[in-house]
Formats: sequence, C-alpha cells, structure tokens
Amino acid sequence: MRSIAIINQKGGVGKTTTAVNLSAALAASGHRVGLIDLDPQAHASLHLGLSPMQELPTVYDLLTSEVKLAEIWQSVGENLKVASSHIDLAAAEVELAGVVGREVILRDKLALEREQFDYVLIDCPPSLGILTLNALSAVDDVFLPLQPHFLALHGLSKLLQTIDLVSRRLNDRLRLAGVIMCLYESGTRLAAEVTSDVESFFDEAASTESAWRDVHLFASRIRRNIRLAEAPSFEQSIFSYSPQSAGAADYRALADEVISMYAAKLQKGSSESLGESRLVA
Repeated sequence: MRSIAIINQKGGVGKTTTAVNLSAALAASGHRVGLIDLDPQAHASLHLGLSPMQELPTVYDLLTSEVKLAEIWQSVGENLKVASSHIDLAAAEVELAGVVGREVILRDKLALEREQFDYVLIDCPPSLGILTLNALSAVDDVFLPLQPHFLALHGLSKLLQTIDLVSRRLNDRLRLAGVIMCLYESGTRLAAEVTSDVESFFDEAASTESAWRDVHLFASRIRRNIRLAEAPSFEQSIFSYSPQSAGAADYRALADEVISMYAAKLQKGSSESLGESRLVA
C-alpha cells in the first residue's frame, strides 16, 4: 500500500481538489483507493457527496474512540472509499491534548488496512497541528500542491522543517515525494519563474540528507480550470462532472505519472535488493 499525505498549510492552492481528483483518477485506473478526510472543514467529503450531518462514525470518532477505519469507510464509486470528516474534528486538538501517543493514533489504525488498498491518500487541514502530525506519522510520502505564485511559497520552509522533524522523531520512512503545480497559468511569466525557482531549490537538496532529497517535481501541471471549481458544488469528482475538460485531462496525466513513479521505485528497489543478494553470495 502506498500512503500519501497531501499537505499545504496555505489554503486555496488546490490541496483538496488534488486529494479528491487524484484519488478518483487512481481508482479509475483500477487501483483500490482510500481517501481519508482529515480536515475539519470536511471539504473532501462534501466534494464527493458525503454529508457531515449523516449519523455515521467519522474520522473524529476514529481519533477519539475505539472505532476502527474499517467501520467508517464509505464507498463513493468503484474502487474508491472515503473516511469522512466532521466539524467536531476541530475539537480533537483539545480532546487529545492529554492522550499518550496522540501523534500516532492514525498510524496504528491505518496499519490494519494495509492489505485493503493500493493507495491511501490523506487530505490534511491547512495547519501544522496534531491532525497533520497524525497524517505525517502514518504515511510514507508527502505530496505538496503548490501554486506558482510568490506568496504561495511563503511558509514552505516551515512545512519542510515539520516534515524533517517528524521524519527524525516519529516516522523515519517519511519523505516529501512529490510537488504538484496547481492553478497553473501557462501563459504567464510568473508561473514559469516560480516553477524554475522551485526546481532549483529542490535540485540543490538532492545532495543533502534531508527528507526531501528525492522529491519528484511532477511534469503534469494542473491548469486553472473553471470546471474544477464547479465540480464540488455538484458533489462530483471532475471525471463525473466534466470528463472531457482540461481539469480531467490534467488529473488523469498526474495519476499516470504517480503510478509510473511508484513503479519505477519498486523496480529500483528490486534491483538494489538483487544486487545486495549477489554481494552477500
């Protein structure tokens, strides 16, 4: 199972849109996908037609009681299940304040689901509190949706510090695996300049021991698209709402790139293991 947290503490950069539509695209490719909505605003849940008013257990119950993930999954389409959020999740920060091991509750419960899914994606809140720490402790990889705008780069260093800290203290598997350019306007010089700056920054990190040294800057760009903005109000992914739109094409391309990236990592890991076996022999 590939576990991915989608994080950016700045709102409005395409985080939830990416979590929902990348999940839907992976599911449409035949992979078993689970989407965990860890944001108290419940936008990912609403985007896929799951009302927070339903009398069903949610991620809030998952973190604050003995409820298991298997009890809260809701099917929203072929190969795609969602663990929905609720506004009560906003109180979890306070309720968990005195709980021992509060940062790893999600990790322990997600571990029981490893055989059920090919991919699990977590839509994180736009903050770096206990909910985001639970996500970072539970996953192997982080995807960072980034708007190619100078203001959107503000706070990036703080997020990278948090990833590095969690990697060293709570989850040594954690890596910033991918950066996704969202709300991209290909006709502007600003988008090209900011994208170039981001590429240069991460190129320099390749020679370090940081948790983002192997980051993949996805070639697929998520262009600014009105259909993507409209889809949540119809409680549908972009593939159900407007399958021929530019937004649908962009997320299909991103999903294909994600699948290829992990296939290449798997092949590389197998080759390295084979090489080590030969050395031992």
